[in-house]
Amino acid sequence: MLEKYNKNDVIYKYRGEHCLNCNLPLDKTDRYCPNCGQQNSTRKLNFSDLITEFFSGMFSYDSRFQRTLRVMLFKPGKISKDYINGKRVRYANPFRFYLSASIIFFLIAGISDRFEGVNLAERDEGFREEMAEIQKDSLVKAELEEIPILKERNIEVDSIIGKISGEKKAETYKDFYVPEKEMDTMDFFSKNARKLEIFYKYYKEKKVANSEEALQELEYENTGWNTWLYHKAMRFDLFYNNPKLFADYFINKLPFIIFFYLPVFALFIWLIYLRRPFNYMEHLIFAFHVQTTLFVLYIIGYSIDYIIKSDWGFTLANTIFVFYLYKSMRNFYGQGRVKTILKFIILNIIFFILAAIATIIAVIVSFSIF
Repeated sequence: MLEKYNKNDVIYKYRGEHCLNCNLPLDKTDRYCPNCGQQNSTRKLNFSDLITEFFSGMFSYDSRFQRTLRVMLFKPGKISKDYINGKRVRYANPFRFYLSASIIFFLIAGISDRFEGVNLAERDEGFREEMAEIQKDSLVKAELEEIPILKERNIEVDSIIGKISGEKKAETYKDFYVPEKEMDTMDFFSKNARKLEIFYKYYKEKKVANSEEALQELEYENTGWNTWLYHKAMRFDLFYNNPKLFADYFINKLPFIIFFYLPVFALFIWLIYLRRPFNYMEHLIFAFHVQTTLFVLYIIGYSIDYIIKSDWGFTLANTIFVFYLYKSMRNFYGQGRVKTILKFIILNIIFFILAAIATIIAVIVSFSIF
């Protein structure tokens, strides 16, 4: 039933005759714009309006969040089936929900790794290099002591190791140096790999942070590319001395890396289920829901491990997910056990191959833009 308009009624005091958002003509009886959904009000914005809008949006999402989480965990495949069948308002957006779960997971994973690696991050370069040399020398000494001819001639093993170490420490960037003109015969990758090695050795020895000064001393042309390579060499030295720095940086980017990786994986799901009545976007929705579930299980697993100081929570999460993925595929695609198991195996092989390729690309890109 339509509202009866009375110009003296206080509720119509701030009703407008057109939408302030999309400019659609409105009637005084319209509480909301039928085109964009914005409230029909000309009243000036105040603090209470902001608070009301914030909490109404938060509780609305919170309700959908809880329902999504409950159905996703305890009814494998149902949420994807409901979503593609049009039952969307009751659930959280799959892409938004994925980003929320993945960011929380990698935040927890990053914090736990940081606690484990804090001692490594605090060690200085000299201490770590000395420890590395001691370990190498110990292994070499053990091997040399087993050589019969050294035992017979009573040759001191320590003196041999000392000479080897002395020769090794005598190496400088000049031992790797190649003039830039001589690199013209090399292919692109070999040439730039050699440049990066020379720049790294030079910076490690000289600690010259000014790329222009370094390139001038090395007699390399001061181009944008050479400058970029020299900066990457400095970054590599930084990562070597503090590996947690790059690990934390890479972990922070993983949610978004996987976000762009899943559409590629969904393409293979579409190919595997080519004869089924699903389009590409429906496979993509399924992939995001499944991946989100994995992150949720990992969050629970990490929490269990943290509380009881064990490592079986993470293992349990993986075990549950294997069964969950099988049930999701069977419920969503509606095929028998044999076909589902076969496609389950094929898709997992494809997933790990693509994941390895994506990780290599992501590491290279992350290092390039750091």
